[in-house]
Amino acid sequence: MEPTKFDKAYLKMAMEWAKLSYCERKKVGALIVKDRMIISDGYNGTPSGFDNCCEDEHGKTQWFVLHAEANAILKLAGSTQSAKDATLYLTLSPCKECSKLILQAGIKKLIYIDEYSDNDGIAFLKNHGISLLKISKEELL
Repeated sequence: MEPTKFDKAYLKMAMEWAKLSYCERKKVGALIVKDRMIISDGYNGTPSGFDNCCEDEHGKTQWFVLHAEANAILKLAGSTQSAKDATLYLTLSPCKECSKLILQAGIKKLIYIDEYSDNDGIAFLKNHGISLLKISKEELL
């Protein structure tokens, strides 16, 4: 599957969204798109009302930090929109916990740039019929 000009544009937008994260170690952005409309967005960070400090004194990510895709999916829960049959654009492939949210939300396609530290989430989504496409940063230039 070849990326479309829209796939590349949405990924570039997700990269911009990642810059909004307060996390120091890794900044991740997400967009959920349906019928060529952005219906949700997210970046990794602490829950609402928390101090915007994502790492502890040793530089390790705090356990309560929400991943970008989780934030985008949770945002939809408070709206009238549905992620059913939508596409998720991510700057970093999902962890196994977030892959369950992606499947449960009804997202049918995932397009991402970088690989997470393990590929269990990607393998899970692939095994459950989610269409996957990895696009390198070089392809976005």
